[in-house]
Amino acid sequence: MMDFHIEQWRAWAPGLDSDDAWQAWATHPIIVPEGDAQPSCDFLSAMQRRRLSRLARMTLHVAWPLCGEDEQLPLVFASRHGETPRTFALLSEAADGQPLSPTQFGLSVHNAIAGQWSILRGQRGESVAIAGEADTFEHAMVEAAALLSEGAPAVLVVIAEERPPAAYDDWIDDVPFSYALALRVRGSDMADHAQAGERWQLRLENGRDHSADRTWPHALDFVQALYRRKDTLEHPWKTRRWIWQRVP
Repeated sequence: MMDFHIEQWRAWAPGLDSDDAWQAWATHPIIVPEGDAQPSCDFLSAMQRRRLSRLARMTLHVAWPLCGEDEQLPLVFASRHGETPRTFALLSEAADGQPLSPTQFGLSVHNAIAGQWSILRGQRGESVAIAGEADTFEHAMVEAAALLSEGAPAVLVVIAEERPPAAYDDWIDDVPFSYALALRVRGSDMADHAQAGERWQLRLENGRDHSADRTWPHALDFVQALYRRKDTLEHPWKTRRWIWQRVP
């Protein structure tokens, strides 16, 4: 059993960059048009923004306001698929016999966005980059719980997925549109219960394969639960059944 106090959170998707827009989506969830929209990240200089991929911009956009100006926070960056557009471009160049860019390769690896966050934000602490299955979101929370148990006062958790190129359509079916969700979490024993935020418990149980029952990625399901004030949420995947319980 893991007990979290979610102090703050922020989400982004194309056309969903305000509390009202997310509230409307949570009430009537739809697949939003993808387009080429991306966060401006105007808190960075133009030179700093130039090397950021769309996935990196999404990540920094949701995470940046949750960390204080001079605050050092551990980061858990989670993405099941990572930089698929960038890696697809590299694979295409390799298939065409073109020379590959070392910079583009370096920025395609799974921990590159965590590294960019550390550099641009001046973070000197621990960061973790993970990729799992459809329950990558919950595994990110397990990582956060481990960091909190080791004494971190708070942890920043970001899960981000970008809609992959069409070539992946036969293999990737769990990213209906690009999205990013950032949570600033504390352990319940470290949080002031009078403080604003959400308290949730997360536990793992064994269960049969319910993977066909899922409609939205787990992180987007959780965003719906936050807006719709659900008290219980279940996320099954294969033999794992994750149960979220809101704590009054």
